[in-house]
Amino acid sequence: MPYTLTTPLYYVNDRPHLGSTYTTLACDALARFQRLSNGSVVFITGVDEHGQKIQRTAEARQLSPQQHCDAISARYRDLWSRWGISQDRFVRTTDPRHLQLVDQFFARVQASGDVISGRQTGWYCVGCEEYKDDPAEAKDPSCPIHQKPLEWRDEENLFFRLSRYQAAIEELVARDDFIEPASRRQEVRNFVARGLRDFSISRVNVSWGLPVPGHNGHTFYVWFDALLGYLTALLDDGGPVDLERLAQSGWPASVHVIGKDILRFHAVFWPAMLMSAGLPLPKKVFGHGFLTREGQKMGKSLGNVLDPELLLERCGADAVRWYLLRDIQFGDDGDFQQQRFVDLVNNDLANTIGNLLNRTSSMARKWFEDAVPPHTEAVDTTHALAKAADTAVALVMDAMASLKFKSAAEAVLQLAIAANGHLNDTAPWSRMKQPGQEQEVGNDLYAVLEATRIVGLLLAPLLPDLSSRILEQLAHPLDATSWRSQLSWGGLSSGHALPTPSPVMQRLELEEPL
Repeated sequence: MPYTLTTPLYYVNDRPHLGSTYTTLACDALARFQRLSNGSVVFITGVDEHGQKIQRTAEARQLSPQQHCDAISARYRDLWSRWGISQDRFVRTTDPRHLQLVDQFFARVQASGDVISGRQTGWYCVGCEEYKDDPAEAKDPSCPIHQKPLEWRDEENLFFRLSRYQAAIEELVARDDFIEPASRRQEVRNFVARGLRDFSISRVNVSWGLPVPGHNGHTFYVWFDALLGYLTALLDDGGPVDLERLAQSGWPASVHVIGKDILRFHAVFWPAMLMSAGLPLPKKVFGHGFLTREGQKMGKSLGNVLDPELLLERCGADAVRWYLLRDIQFGDDGDFQQQRFVDLVNNDLANTIGNLLNRTSSMARKWFEDAVPPHTEAVDTTHALAKAADTAVALVMDAMASLKFKSAAEAVLQLAIAANGHLNDTAPWSRMKQPGQEQEVGNDLYAVLEATRIVGLLLAPLLPDLSSRILEQLAHPLDATSWRSQLSWGGLSSGHALPTPSPVMQRLELEEPL
């Protein structure tokens, strides 16, 4: 059974931003780890393309909705390619196959007796594409997220009978392994405890949406449509669109990784819909935090939005991936601070890891015929660096499987720090001047090079490009089919030729604000 993970399907009202890039980079690291560890992965990302907000955005741009969606979808695909995102499926909700799947799913829900007609009255945010619960008493109701006036709606809609699933959802969210991190769990439990209400799954007078079979003038509510994109993506393999094929295609999802603002949709509404359709539930929903910049919320009005395309161009993927995954506890809110970003990248990657490899390789080549030095049994698995490497490997395995990217990055960094410490303590540049010390110097340099090789391997899910450069400098490229066995101590062979060293990580110099 493959490990199936998903990003949200990003709403194409605008081009990609740093928040969507952050989520996708984290999922990419997880997908790479699972591939290296277990082999079979289905990594899904894509775009959500329906709804009134997109319809209005397209009108403002004097484009048809489809033209607008095509353009923004292409930007997502292009940006993910440039970031090196390793997704297996990219789904678009305007794909004709998606319409087939939505119709099949709706038929199942309808057959379960969970679709009823009703009247929806209330204040609606087009930006959120949802009704707001309690702004009715406000003099001028507005959305706290988008800072725009809400619109009053009073219309006939189709409703999903969410209230029928009160007990089942209570039981689901009571589990400690379904919603992560723990800080998000109680929020959802409190929401469910207040009592689940039936929710609207159709809209009238919104032409840019999928038509509801048998209900003229109704289009599916964008959230009902978008959540089903995860299933469409799994069936995007050339076979028939058939919900019965989901089990063999990678469903249920191992984890949905989302922003905390859409947690209710994924942890409450989505499981109930799946129950109604007789399909298995995802194993986990992980709601991560938001990014701010220098302590302020990012927004166009403040002029402080970080452009992921500019970040990539000026800083490179390794630097940004390292900062976002190493400095922010995944699940918590994070703050992008430019000076800290520069300092961490330079100290951790250029100095601690990059310089370690460069100087050790240079010494080995200078004194041992351009090759890995000879070593004795003193550098076996009882060596201090071998034990440090074992500890790092165990910590990384546990942390990556639990989406604790910060802990994984810190474990890799600690191994590099230990290797630097060993090099400084043994001072081979001094001992090599003393007669009869060649064997000891060879042992020390071998141990440091071997620890650096394991650093390079452990970086493969987090920083795949830097990992490749490190391993190339050691003439030991990654074999993706045997990653775990490659992490065992002693992989370098004495006498193995070492390439001419060159810096694997350039220092980051940012004189102007990003």
